[in-house]
Amino acid sequence: MTTQILDKLGRPIRDLRISVTDRCNFRCDYCMPKEIFGDDYVFLPKNELLTFEEIVRVTRIYAQLGVKKVRITGGEPLLRRDLDQLIRQINNIEGIEDIGLTTNGLLLKKHGQKLYDAGLRRINVSLDAIDDHLFQSINNRNIKASTILEQIDYAVEIGLEVKVNVVIQKGINDDQIVPMLSYFRNQDVTIRFIEFMDVGNDNGWDFSKVVTKDEMLTMIQQAFDIEPVPPRYYGEVAKYYRHVGAKAQFGLITSVSESFCSTCTRARLSSDGKLYGCLFSTAEGFDVRVLLRREPSDAKVKDELAKLWHIRDDRYSDERTEQTVKNRRKKKINMNYIGG
Repeated sequence: MTTQILDKLGRPIRDLRISVTDRCNFRCDYCMPKEIFGDDYVFLPKNELLTFEEIVRVTRIYAQLGVKKVRITGGEPLLRRDLDQLIRQINNIEGIEDIGLTTNGLLLKKHGQKLYDAGLRRINVSLDAIDDHLFQSINNRNIKASTILEQIDYAVEIGLEVKVNVVIQKGINDDQIVPMLSYFRNQDVTIRFIEFMDVGNDNGWDFSKVVTKDEMLTMIQQAFDIEPVPPRYYGEVAKYYRHVGAKAQFGLITSVSESFCSTCTRARLSSDGKLYGCLFSTAEGFDVRVLLRREPSDAKVKDELAKLWHIRDDRYSDERTEQTVKNRRKKKINMNYIGG
């Protein structure tokens, strides 16, 4: 039986984002800069991660509270062993209508078929440049864009719906917008350009590095004939457009210039089992892992999770100013723990 719950701002819960690992095989500067996440960096030990059984249990309980969509994130989720087993179990939970996964794409050929067979149908692939040399400089692991493009082709071939996510930084990769649109224009892949956000503590973010949706749109309109696409559902974060005369769509995610806090329906579980109501939350997340391990009653866990959503009032992007960024920069949860 599903119970509809609302937070303090009247927002329902619909989406659960679960980070299954804090590890990643890339070292992108805006997420896990190599100067901080070096070869000797100590990641979470296995016993501090939620087990698959715990993830399935909390997902089942959240489904009773209104969650319909689950997204698996990281770190890089394909580094979590036997991930297909988790996908299969979540796919069998009553009330869950959609499972997605966000990945850098490097291991899709290795794991993609198993994930598809387990019930995964949608993935988002992070690819911040189509130029090989630029992409290598961004991921700091000498991985070429062409390598990831091959993995994307494979994913499409086996039946996965693919969206490509591109974080745009002024002076870094804003010159990739038009080439990437050109590349994907006639492919069955949706590309989305994301305004550079102040997630975590270590990415050197400030307003001067943001390319806004309007600035991106101006670049795109100078190169292509496009038209807007109506939103498909409540809480959709991207504003979509299509190429006139073509099927391909692309999206712009306005996380800085036009916030979407008022329709945010997402709860987030970090890789160490902490619950957050916002991507920009401070580092005092509720410890769901401890709750699950001490409390055998699903009913009591459900009551606790419902209470936490009822008191949620996060709206950081609505309130973002130079001063709030300065005040909160050293307090927020890092991207590799909470996902995107």
